[in-house]
Amino acid sequence: MAAQLIDMSKHKGEHPRMGATDVCPFIPVANISMEETAAWSKKLAERVGKELNIPVYLYEDAQPNKERSNLSVIRAGEYEGFFKKIKDAQWKPDFGPAEFPAKTGATVIGARDFLIAYNVNLNTKSVKRANSVAFDIREAGRIKVDEKGNKILDSAGNEVRIPGSLKGVKAIGWYIDEYGIAQVSINITKFRETPLHIVFEECYESAHRRGQRVTGSELVGLVPLSGHAGSR
Repeated sequence: MAAQLIDMSKHKGEHPRMGATDVCPFIPVANISMEETAAWSKKLAERVGKELNIPVYLYEDAQPNKERSNLSVIRAGEYEGFFKKIKDAQWKPDFGPAEFPAKTGATVIGARDFLIAYNVNLNTKSVKRANSVAFDIREAGRIKVDEKGNKILDSAGNEVRIPGSLKGVKAIGWYIDEYGIAQVSINITKFRETPLHIVFEECYESAHRRGQRVTGSELVGLVPLSGHAGSR
């Protein structure tokens, strides 16, 4: 239905994306293992590739190649960059054609644990400042640069990164029109290792070091009861 109704060539938005059905996660809620869940996600991925002729990438626990299991890594370049990216042998889809359809884009399908969507508000309108907090806390951290602001590369030509403080956390800064403030938008992918209150406290400490204040936070959707275990 998304393939029928959504034309990605006419789509604009704030959130990173690469397809009409951008990502489809399978989550083991009860009475099923992660391995079984991953197997079911692969069955769907194969069907989408064959029956709908849409390029499909596996991610997280369904993806055997850990160099391309992270959603943000797969989606890098987004819709606009994927016409070229899909031609790279390293980014051949797991299922479906190695051609990027302009109307539907590509789809990411896989298996993962519960994801907690959580936003922290700052007393600034600056996306750059919000990103600074996001880069401090997220596991991927930030790209290391020299005194002139040029990216530092390793001997293999890859970008050197300074890791962030929290495992299983993805974050980015953006501006929210309806609130008139910048916000750190966060996905917690390993809530058992990094509970909700730790994420809040790390945002608070990072903002404080940078002369900002946390003015509130919001939970988007549901959270497992154990997701805030040990909160203070």
